Amino acid sequence: MKVKIEAECTPEEARAFLGLPDVTVLNDQLVSEMKTRMDANLTAMQPEELMKTWTSFGLQAQDQFRQMMSVVTQVPKA
Repeated sequence: MKVKIEAECTPEEARAFLGLPDVTVLNDQLVSEMKTRMDANLTAMQPEELMKTWTSFGLQAQDQFRQMMSVVTQVPKA
């Protein structure tokens, strides 16, 4: 046997009917905090800042790779 129930209500009405807590205040706080953090991190997304980060990491990574390869390719002395 199948039973299908359709209820037409708003999310607030559904929460109240099911006894779920109202989390709109918490949701609003989380959204505003996320917006604040995203705005603060926008400066790091500027092209100049990205290039500084990438090039400094890239040069260090190249030097480390070169050093590792020179150590690995050295023939042990017998």
